[in-house]
Amino acid sequence: MPSVLEQRITTGSAHHAWRHLLNRYGEKSPGPAPEGMRIAPSAAVWRMVPSWERHRAGVDRSRAGAILRACFYAPHLEEAAATTLPEVMNRLQLIPGVGPWTAAGTLQRTLGAADALTLGDQHLPVQVGYALTGDRGGTDEQRLLLLEPYAGQRHRAARLILLGGLLPKRRAHRAPHSRIAPM
Repeated sequence: MPSVLEQRITTGSAHHAWRHLLNRYGEKSPGPAPEGMRIAPSAAVWRMVPSWERHRAGVDRSRAGAILRACFYAPHLEEAAATTLPEVMNRLQLIPGVGPWTAAGTLQRTLGAADALTLGDQHLPVQVGYALTGDRGGTDEQRLLLLEPYAGQRHRAARLILLGGLLPKRRAHRAPHSRIAPM
């Protein structure tokens, strides 16, 4: 769900939506846990979240539809987790609204897929390319070439590069936060 919530919006807006829905519909964490810690709701609970609650969280109709379709296919997706990385990537992308970007983000979170490289991101090719070459321009194709020596661990290598802090200076943010709840 977090990967779907992050589609086409700012990170801050996605985190707001996740926090709202998790606090409202998530379960209290079992065992000793920090106060307020919640675990994600099951697919059955996600299906029961009313449309107005998703709207209040800032989740538009297309992302809400992708979430509901993923919930419908949840049992099949759990079976797919036992297959190879390319197979589970393909299965995820059969769900309308789930493309390579969302599938990679899902597998990074759920299976710890070390080679599930996020493709189609607006910022990652520039950030990784800049850290490795000093050039601000970057494409997914260039990033794949740069990360080829790390095959099998490309996602982890990209994360370590980003955590290393050698990133291009940020430019002024131009897009407003995509909060749709007041509409």
